[in-house]
Amino acid sequence: MEILVLVIALVLLGMAASWFVSARVVRQIERGVVFRLGRAQSEVRKPGLTMLIPIVDRMTKVNVQVVTMPVPAQEGITRDNVTVRVDAVVYFRVIDPWRAAVIVEDYKFAILQVAQTSLRSIIGKSDMDDLLSSREKLNEGLEIMMDSPAAGWGVEIDRVEIKDVALPESMKRSMSRQAEAERERRSRIITADGELQASAKLSQAAQAMSATPAALQLRLLQTMVEVAAEKNSTLVLPFPVEMLRFFEAAARGEASLPTGASGVAEPASEPLLRSNGQATTAG
Repeated sequence: MEILVLVIALVLLGMAASWFVSARVVRQIERGVVFRLGRAQSEVRKPGLTMLIPIVDRMTKVNVQVVTMPVPAQEGITRDNVTVRVDAVVYFRVIDPWRAAVIVEDYKFAILQVAQTSLRSIIGKSDMDDLLSSREKLNEGLEIMMDSPAAGWGVEIDRVEIKDVALPESMKRSMSRQAEAERERRSRIITADGELQASAKLSQAAQAMSATPAALQLRLLQTMVEVAAEKNSTLVLPFPVEMLRFFEAAARGEASLPTGASGVAEPASEPLLRSNGQATTAG
């Protein structure tokens, strides 16, 4: 009787030990691929508790999360013969764990190599301006080039993005000079356009003033006022001496205008000086 109890205890102990040995837990972010006597089973183990046959089964866990993989900077020559260094980043995930575990030895390393070769290829097919301004189109091209081999490995390329384009220093200086020349060209065009419009307006103003001579005098007086407002210039204006003498005579009560032998006022004039906004006469 004791022997029977001992045998039953040993059997139960062996079953418990085998259960602990064969029990496996698959996390939510993983899938399990079972190899039975070296042959991959078509059924992929889902998340949760799964049982394996001791000694016979071996299980490989495959992560199905999105993987972010930086691509080292690749140096290449563009289609317009410019040497550049370009780096990128690849986002991918496993959609078929069986293929990722069976078809390819290391799917992450394989994706990295495909990304590097595809990046070099896209550099050689593109111009420098495309690398700098048309990155969206290049990203789509990289994704298409990488998706073809990755699909056979059970991997889906979610997104590929070019991070940075490093140019030689000489090319940076040339681009800076080109941009400066372009800005100078635009500035000159804008200035010339402004002068053209101003000349058209001045021509119209001249035609309007020619019809009214008094407008020229008013414009002259306005210019004098504008110059005198600064108080940092000297304005010389001819003024008839006879007019000053007439004002002096008027002040003394004599309103007659001095005339010459012919009875016509002499045209002699005396300069009127304006210094720092104040009017003076030069005798």
